[in-house]
Amino acid sequence: MTDRDPVDQHVERWLPVVPDLDPDVEGAVVRMSLLTRHLRDVKDRVLAELDLQEKEYGTLHALAGRGGRAAPSEIAGDLRMAPASITARVDALVRRGFVRRIPSEVDRRRIDVALTGAGRAAWQRAMRVVGDEEHRVLGALTPDERRVLSDLLRRVTLAAGPPPGRI
Repeated sequence: MTDRDPVDQHVERWLPVVPDLDPDVEGAVVRMSLLTRHLRDVKDRVLAELDLQEKEYGTLHALAGRGGRAAPSEIAGDLRMAPASITARVDALVRRGFVRRIPSEVDRRRIDVALTGAGRAAWQRAMRVVGDEEHRVLGALTPDERRVLSDLLRRVTLAAGPPPGRI
């Protein structure tokens, strides 16, 4: 491959300092870190433009992933948070008109949280921009290359063990 990036220079600079440095491992780790940082920066910019805090977006995302309706304890589990911590998040989202509390269809003693049209629209706007950037960046690869990359990263992720935080 003839295309070079700044990581190639980074590896070349460190090879004489750390002679047993594996350039492929170093290159892969640094590139994954840079890509993660880039996508995080895009997400942060989009959330700021949409006047959404990360925790609001995360809660809307978890709720959308459950079909737009869930018990607070289910949202807490998805976010790997204590159930009591969800109350403040839900309160803030209710005030913004992004969610509403509704009686559970399963247990009349329970209250569920449901996305409103405004909440779903805010979540979708953020998802669309972030998703567009993910597709733009990974568009440098063919569909087959993306599948191979995903499979390789799955193997590496499994080798790393269970994640300490949420996905």
